[in-house]
Amino acid sequence: MHRALCPVETLYVGQRSRAFLSCTLRGRVDVEALSAAFDAVTEENPTLRSCIVPDGAGYALRLLGEDERPRLLTRTGDADEAYAAELNRTLPLGGPLTRAVLVSSPDGEGHLFVLLVDHAVTDGHSSIALHNALWDRYRALAGGERTAPAESAVRAEPRWPEPVSRLLPPADEADTAKYLDGRLEEVRRNPVELMPYDVPRPSAGGPDGDGAGDGHIEVCRLTMDKEHTDLLRRTARQSGVSVHSLIAAAMLTAARRRLDGDGPRTLGCLSPVDLRSRLSPPLPATDMVPAVTTHLQTLQVSGSSDPLDLARTVHNRLGDFIARGDQFHEMRITPEIPRNPALQLATVVVTNMGVVPGPRLPDGLRADDVRLAPAREQYFPQAGRSPLLACVVSFEGRLSIEFPHYTACFSPSFAAAFRDDVLDGLLAFASTAAPEHAPANPT
Repeated sequence: MHRALCPVETLYVGQRSRAFLSCTLRGRVDVEALSAAFDAVTEENPTLRSCIVPDGAGYALRLLGEDERPRLLTRTGDADEAYAAELNRTLPLGGPLTRAVLVSSPDGEGHLFVLLVDHAVTDGHSSIALHNALWDRYRALAGGERTAPAESAVRAEPRWPEPVSRLLPPADEADTAKYLDGRLEEVRRNPVELMPYDVPRPSAGGPDGDGAGDGHIEVCRLTMDKEHTDLLRRTARQSGVSVHSLIAAAMLTAARRRLDGDGPRTLGCLSPVDLRSRLSPPLPATDMVPAVTTHLQTLQVSGSSDPLDLARTVHNRLGDFIARGDQFHEMRITPEIPRNPALQLATVVVTNMGVVPGPRLPDGLRADDVRLAPAREQYFPQAGRSPLLACVVSFEGRLSIEFPHYTACFSPSFAAAFRDDVLDGLLAFASTAAPEHAPANPT
């Protein structure tokens, strides 16, 4: 049983990127119930029990046999070491498109749960929805409930989710071609500067240093407590911008500080744009497909640029882009990216998951932390420069930004200093929040 990948989904095959969700847990975990819950959600989602196979000039999803399906993996070990190991463990092409791992402390009270999903069949919203659905199923099973399989799990034929590129509103091919011509002219006139790697290109047989040699993926993390997250939201609201635009401005400012001189430089900001809520009818987050496009804008940023002015520019341009419906054109031209990579080339990439709920767990088990980060197989240290990526999400109202980087490109010390610079910028924004007005007639 096969389902062909559309041209947009096919792009992710070459990227070999994956969503990396994790949560740290305290309390006892019923491993049998968790294993059954993972089996149930993979049974309900055929893309999760599939592999990618060649299909003519493209690729297709093929259902795995019963003995090939992904199953929950369990072991005992250290949570930090397990996080680093799983972050760097790939989802090989031709193998299962998801992996679930539970790593427990020797006393059985501390755990790290990791869920990886290939980006060819997911995006941030659907991977978080899957993670929460798995724990919903676990909670029911651990509580002794018998849960009926979803309709999709009892069909004779799997219900493959429809590619988002086939759900877009109708468009004239001439309009799409005109939009593409305009985008190509824009990137030709405004080439953006990328961030030079701070790790020297490794020579053959050279010694490994701080990030030299073959390299590996690390994630540098920025977190804000609920109080400062609320202050940042208040600043955004009072300034008429989004939190996303404040983060983008802090990223652009931090990036500019790492370029020579003080005059204006052309920097690019790439913002992923969710399509699920903008389709008619809306696409549920539970549909396991990548349903995201991007908005690229270029800005002249100098050493003296006002970060709030940058935020207003980012916010207004992104809002105009969506109001025009250009997100649909952007999705239609996505297959052109391999021939014209500048269409998505930016100095900074700032995702925007918004505020999302964490997993609901049974009594006796709590989640101390939930994280979402992207990872991929190739980082191309030979390129000498690349965008800087920030994966932004607020679990349970607390802002978290993950900065994944490859140590043969950006050293851990570079990533930590950049993270600290962005945090300083966000705290400066938060400090400008005016007190909320008290009600005129308090009761």
